[in-house]
Amino acid sequence: MTRIPPTTNFDILFTSDLHGAIRPIHYNTNAYRHAGLSLLASLIRQERERSPELLLIDNGDLLQGSPLASYAASHGSTAQTHPFIHVLNELGYDAAVMGNHEFNYGQELLRGAVEGSSFPWLSANIAELPLATEGAGIPAFGEPYLIKTLSTGVKVALLGATTHYIPNWEHPKNIEGLHFMNAMDTIRTWVKYIREHEQPDVLVVSYHGGFECDLETGEPAERLTGENQAYAICREIDGIDILLTGHQHRQLTGEIHGVTVIQPGFNGSGLGQVSVQLQQSPDTDKWMVTEKKAKLLLLEDYPDLKPDTAVMKLTNELEASAQTWLDQPIGEVAGDGDLSISSATQLRLQAHPFIDFVHQVQMEATGAQLSNTAMLSEEARGFGKQITVRDVLSNFIYPNTLTVLELSGKDIREALEQTARYFELNISGEVVVNPAYMQPKPQHYNYDMWAGIEYELNISQPVGSRVVKLERDGKPLEMDGTYSVVMNSYRAAGGGDYAMYPGKKVLHEGATDMAALVEDFIRRNQPLQVREVHNWKVTN
Repeated sequence: MTRIPPTTNFDILFTSDLHGAIRPIHYNTNAYRHAGLSLLASLIRQERERSPELLLIDNGDLLQGSPLASYAASHGSTAQTHPFIHVLNELGYDAAVMGNHEFNYGQELLRGAVEGSSFPWLSANIAELPLATEGAGIPAFGEPYLIKTLSTGVKVALLGATTHYIPNWEHPKNIEGLHFMNAMDTIRTWVKYIREHEQPDVLVVSYHGGFECDLETGEPAERLTGENQAYAICREIDGIDILLTGHQHRQLTGEIHGVTVIQPGFNGSGLGQVSVQLQQSPDTDKWMVTEKKAKLLLLEDYPDLKPDTAVMKLTNELEASAQTWLDQPIGEVAGDGDLSISSATQLRLQAHPFIDFVHQVQMEATGAQLSNTAMLSEEARGFGKQITVRDVLSNFIYPNTLTVLELSGKDIREALEQTARYFELNISGEVVVNPAYMQPKPQHYNYDMWAGIEYELNISQPVGSRVVKLERDGKPLEMDGTYSVVMNSYRAAGGGDYAMYPGKKVLHEGATDMAALVEDFIRRNQPLQVREVHNWKVTN
C-alpha cells in the first residue's frame, strides 16, 4: 500500500509602512479613519485563530509619519520602551525590518526601540563594520536573518534587508557610523549562505524596498537608481520563495520568476498574507513547497471591524497627551489674510500665499537668497485663522531639515526643467499631472516651487525647454552666476531625480526639522502677515 506523503501549511502575515498609524483617527480633524494597526490587530487575532501556524512580520517605516509618532519621538524617553513597540510586543510579532524612516529621529531613539522589542530586527545590509567580502558585513541592528521551526518541523528562514538609498535622503548625523550596502548584493550573499548552511524548507525575504520594473512586462517603471530592486531580486537571485516588499506604498500581489511577491499599502490600510502549502518527500522526509498564495486583507473589505481593545488601552495615555499637545494654539493669521489650501492642483499652477510662507521660514532660518519647496501631502490644508501644533504637523509631515547649496544659474534652470516634467498636456490641451508621477506610486512631493526668482513654465514646449522665463529682480538670471538656495535635505541629496544637486558646495546644514522651524517662526511673528505673490506660473 502506497503511503500518502503528509502535507501541512502555514501563513505569513505582515504589515509595512504603518508610519505611526496606530489608532483609527485622522489627526488633521480627529475624525474616525478606518485604518491603523489597532484595526489590523483585530484581523491578526482572527487569523491566529484560523491558522495557529503563523509568522507575523513588520516590513519597516513604523516609527515615523503621524502626529502620534511625532509626539512619541519628541516627548518620550529613550530609557523607556517606545509605545509602538509595546503594541508589536503585545501582538506577538516574530520579526521587524528597518525602514528608511526609522532613522528620522536619530539612532538613540531607534536603538531604544530595538532594545525594547521582544522580537529581532533584521537588517542584513545595514552594517557598522563592513567586511571585505562584497555584500556582507556585521549588522548594526540585530541579525541578518531568523530561523523559525514550526511545530510540524517545517523550517522557515526569514532574511531582512532595507533599501540602501538611505544616505541619499537622511541627515548625516542620524546615520553616523552606519554603512548601507547594496541590498541586492547582500540578499544574494545571504540567500546562498542560508540555502547552503541552514537548508530551510521555505526562504522568505522581507525587503523594505519596492519594484523598479513593471511586474507584467519587466520594463523599467522608474529611473533605475537602485532605490528599488525587487524585480531584479526575483529575476537574478535563485533560492527565494517569497519576497515581502514595501516602501512604495502600493497594494499588489504577483509572481515573478517563481517568486511570490506582495506589498500591502501604507498607513495601516491592510495586511499582506501569504499562505504556503507543503508536502513531505517520502524519500528524504524533507518538506517541499507545493503552493503559495498571496492575498491582501484590506480594511475596506472589513467595514464592521472594531479596534483591538488591548492596542487601544496600550496607547490611551499617549493619545490623550498627544491630543493636548496638538491642540496648543501657537498663533493666528492677521486680518483678512488667507493661508488655507483649497486645491493641491491649483497650488502647483501659480504662486500661492501658503507656499510663500514656507519660503519665508526657510530663507529666514538660513539667510539663503533663493528657496524651493514642495507640497508634501495631498491632505495638507494650510492654516486657518487660528493655528495650532496640529496644523503645523498636518502640513509638515516629514522631519526634514534644511540644506543650503551654492548653485549656478544653469543649475537652477535645470532644476526647473526637472520640476516641469511633473506636468503634461492631455488631449484637450489642458495641463495635467504626468502619469510617471502617479505610478508606481504618487510622487507629488517631487514638484518644487521657488522664491527669489521670477519664472514661467510652459508645458506646451518640449521636455527640457519649458522654462520660458527665468529672472531675478526683473533681469535674466545669470547662467554663470552663483546663488545660495535653501531646500529640504531630501532634495539637496538629489531625491526626486534632481541630479544637478549632489556634489554642489554645501553652505549650511540645519539640525532642526522643518515643523519646529515653522512653529518657532509663527510664535515670533504674530500675527502672521500674508503677502500676495505672483513670481511664477505654469502655462500651456
